[in-house]
Amino acid sequence: MPRKLQSASISFGLVTIPVDLYSAVSDQDIHFHQVHAKCGTRIKQQLFCPSCERVVERSELVKGYEISKGHLVTFTQEEIEKLEAAESTSLEILQFVPLTSVDPIYFEDTYFLGPNKGGEKAYHLLAQAMEQTQRVALAKFVWRGKENLYLVRPSQGGLMLHRMYYADEVRDFAEIPKGHGTVTEQEMKLATQLIETISQPEFKADAFHDEYRQRVQDMIEQKAEGKEITIQPRPKPAPVLDLMQKLRDSLQQAGAKPEKPAAALPAHSERPSRKRAHAGRK
Repeated sequence: MPRKLQSASISFGLVTIPVDLYSAVSDQDIHFHQVHAKCGTRIKQQLFCPSCERVVERSELVKGYEISKGHLVTFTQEEIEKLEAAESTSLEILQFVPLTSVDPIYFEDTYFLGPNKGGEKAYHLLAQAMEQTQRVALAKFVWRGKENLYLVRPSQGGLMLHRMYYADEVRDFAEIPKGHGTVTEQEMKLATQLIETISQPEFKADAFHDEYRQRVQDMIEQKAEGKEITIQPRPKPAPVLDLMQKLRDSLQQAGAKPEKPAAALPAHSERPSRKRAHAGRK
């Protein structure tokens, strides 16, 4: 069961829908502890003040923001809590847009939205109306001390919530050097043929698995059983020297035969005359 994170409400026009936010993902990464190699004991991290030259407790800490080098303005936990207490619990819908118009680069985190008591009918009405019009909603919401842009979208009979980056938080792709390359018509044909060969009609998430995590888990189990660990390094990919040949090899590996280029006709001067060709058949 996903963990409930927050109660809120969706508001647009004069309509208010009480909802609950739930975690949509579960971290399955394997996390390692820092251990002293000599004795096998987990180390203890301490907070050290270089000015007082002593270890300090968390109760002695305040928040600080550096406005210039070495100059900090500080905030107590009480001040932070007062600021967060002023948050609005309303997800205010600003506009509806087609999902295809939103670049996935703006997506940060994903949550489930479930109806709160008394909001079931309005919740399903909004989800079905958005599904029918093929629109998603852009909304603002202050949560955990920060105002963010969010996207609400219908999915699986309910509503999902995506926290988004603002435009000034996303770098300009033009800053990245892309180089230049001239693509031939034959190279394009082979590349599109390769794409078609290994394409599927739809994305199925359960077809993919974290193989690295499984290898780590296997290694942990072998270590626990006292077995010696041997890991074979994967071969490094060879540099692309002949792109056409690599495309043909990739097609053959995928089980498809590359289309042969049409044979060029001989030049006019090289074509045998009808007279010579007819004489040759005698």
